Amino acid sequence: RSRPGGRSCRRARRRAAVSGDTDGLTTGPIGWLNPMDPVAWCHDGVQQGVYRNLRLAKYQIDARLDIRGRSSALALDELLSFIKDCTQHGIRTVMISFGTGNSLRSSGNMLKSYLHLWLPQLPQVMAFHSALPQHGGRGSLYVLLRKSEEARLANLEHHQKRR
Repeated sequence: RSRPGGRSCRRARRRAAVSGDTDGLTTGPIGWLNPMDPVAWCHDGVQQGVYRNLRLAKYQIDARLDIRGRSSALALDELLSFIKDCTQHGIRTVMISFGTGNSLRSSGNMLKSYLHLWLPQLPQVMAFHSALPQHGGRGSLYVLLRKSEEARLANLEHHQKRR
């Protein structure tokens, strides 16, 4: 007998990830990004000032995930768990470290390429950008997560009081 979220559940998610069908997120072959290029993406509707502040690391990083050296299936499993935990706890700004590499086939570049593919498909992710050099540079990403419903309502109420 297995409990929800237990070992057998994790194994099933990993098997699905290896076969390439975890929530539509593939761990199969993809085109690799240039290891020297920065990575950036912003969901429609995110204010440019908010995205600029994320890019310039003006938001406090409330949680970190280190997936350096992980296989793509394990990295996907950890990423999905991490994003779920962060959204449950109302965390908005996180950093994901995946490592660097100078070659197309390096582990860091492989994970960077997968993250560039996976993150825009996650409904909780609003934007991401390569980190500044002091935070890992091209081996890390700043990620902005969607506000919880409570935080959204509190922000709306705060701005209505100002009028």
